[in-house]
Amino acid sequence: MNLRHSRVARAAFALLAIAACLFLIQAAGRVGFSRILTRYAIRANSLAAADQAIQLTPADPEAHRARATVLNRLGRFAEAESSLEAATSLRNGQAALWLELGATREELGNDKAALAAFDQAVRCAPFYGQTHWQRGNLLLRAGRYEEAFADLRQAAASNRKFLPLLIDLAWGLTKGDAKQTEALLRISGDDDRLEFARFLARKGKGEALVEQLGLLAAPLSDQNRDELTRLAFAAGSYRELYRQSSAGVNVDEISNGGFEEPLLLNNSPGGWNVSPAPTKPRLAIDVSEKASGQRSLQVGFEGDWDASAGWLFSQTIVVQPGKRYRLGFAVKTNDLVTGGPPRIVLTDVKNNQIIAKSDAFPQTTGAWQQMNVEFAVPQSSEAVVIGLTRDKCSSSPCPIFGVVWLDEFVLQKL
Repeated sequence: MNLRHSRVARAAFALLAIAACLFLIQAAGRVGFSRILTRYAIRANSLAAADQAIQLTPADPEAHRARATVLNRLGRFAEAESSLEAATSLRNGQAALWLELGATREELGNDKAALAAFDQAVRCAPFYGQTHWQRGNLLLRAGRYEEAFADLRQAAASNRKFLPLLIDLAWGLTKGDAKQTEALLRISGDDDRLEFARFLARKGKGEALVEQLGLLAAPLSDQNRDELTRLAFAAGSYRELYRQSSAGVNVDEISNGGFEEPLLLNNSPGGWNVSPAPTKPRLAIDVSEKASGQRSLQVGFEGDWDASAGWLFSQTIVVQPGKRYRLGFAVKTNDLVTGGPPRIVLTDVKNNQIIAKSDAFPQTTGAWQQMNVEFAVPQSSEAVVIGLTRDKCSSSPCPIFGVVWLDEFVLQKL
């Protein structure tokens, strides 16, 4: 009898185990298929797929979230809010759901309810930058500036990707006032101050840039100094950028005038920059022909050189507004043949207007010749570009052949 009861119990237990396994398999199948529908709903913007996912797994917050995503895309914000409220009730501690709910409520114009959602997101993830960033932006739009910037600063402290956005936001709010921007940012460390300095350099705010660099606790590295110099150079803040350049370039001075150092292959301050044009005359440092020193620059013309392409090579020089200067250089040519001869041209860096130009280079000089160009700097200018270009031809095509050597570029204030 006992043996028979034991066998019955074992059989019943086995049946229960099988039933449980079948139930779990079915449940897992529902969840898996629901997740497939959820992903499809988001990818295909299918509300029907999202609804089907909810029917399969009504307790899955991701299904409700997918439905809200589709509804938000369709502009049906009130329905999306309901779906997100269902999702947050099922998974109360997920900050991302509360952020989405807050953003949806903003779309509905319900800033009070949006702020409540963002508050909950911050409670769920107090050290997550995105929660503070979204709440801070809402507070900013509401005119609650102190609270807003406290949140925005916390976001930037948690995630440095927000720092450039914070600086730009403060800059716009203060209408480009560097001191007020700094006050809103409450900069406390060198890394943040360097980021602000980069922003000022891009904006061409040279004086404010120099002031920020003076507040650094640690010495500025050559790498950071040159980066700021390039940024300020691109923005047209010439005098200040040369003051900060580690290349040692001064006002009223041509760098590497005798071509003893290599040319630069990008648009950098402190030397000669070569045109990036793919088709251009050949440039080379020549150690056999030189007016002085050990080297000169050789330019070999082999047919192609589009006059409209601009400078073949150039250098930006910081000068003093309203002053007169003389540019001197040595030139040598051999078998130069063209209808559009090359020459040195000087332009105002701010408006690209020609200030002065040298005589056209002769066909063949034999020996080295000295050329001089006198010019006056406009009162509104603080830098000029010195570069090699060519005259436009009366007909096209207009090839150019021959060789030019250049050396001993010197700038003298009169």
